[in-house]
Amino acid sequence: MDKADLRDRIWSRLEDEGIARFPFPPHGRIPNFAGAGKAADRLAELPEWKDASVIKANPDAPQLPVRRRALSEGKVVYMAQPRLRDEKPFMKLDPAEIEDTDAAATVSKMDRYAEPVAPDEMPDVDFVVSGSVAVTEDGARVGKGEGYSDLEFAVLRALGAVDDETTIVTTVHEAQVVEEAPAVEAHDVPMDVAVTPERVVRTESPYERSMGIDWDALSDEKMEEIPLLQRLRP
Repeated sequence: MDKADLRDRIWSRLEDEGIARFPFPPHGRIPNFAGAGKAADRLAELPEWKDASVIKANPDAPQLPVRRRALSEGKVVYMAQPRLRDEKPFMKLDPAEIEDTDAAATVSKMDRYAEPVAPDEMPDVDFVVSGSVAVTEDGARVGKGEGYSDLEFAVLRALGAVDDETTIVTTVHEAQVVEEAPAVEAHDVPMDVAVTPERVVRTESPYERSMGIDWDALSDEKMEEIPLLQRLRP
């Protein structure tokens, strides 16, 4: 089974078994799932979360409860713009400056409250929240297939905002936790913890983290699409 096959299997199961939640269909995206709020509550009990003051979170629907929880607890949240499209592609949400944190955590209203920043303007990130289509108990993650989540981490790693000590977590439904996944590649970012509505899985991942941007692996098309990469390329 390759990554595309695994994605299709998970998306179809979430839809067929009534696990998926809006937006529909789950296919082609980080799928929202029943119990996403419970998973966020369970994540918020992690000691690493409680110690964190700066969070980098994905903008997808299943992690909306996580972003809202972070802002309500006074944590600064950074979200990447879709496809890293601007020179300042990370959106800073500082709850000390936001009146309506519930609205600010949504993608549709984020721009009203967020400050665009370049990655080299970001502080050290304490805690990274990733969206997943599937994840194994040893931390191998499969996303929706575009590679932007891994690239965001690589950019921050290259600039020193994240390192080997940064906690990386995903929230998923139990149906998204799989026994096997395709081989982890050098650019794939493994998860330290997977949280479902029912449990916390500490992966003790054997996989190494990306040390930065793998320029040879980037297509000419992606280089042209992302101005930030053109600026950072040595």
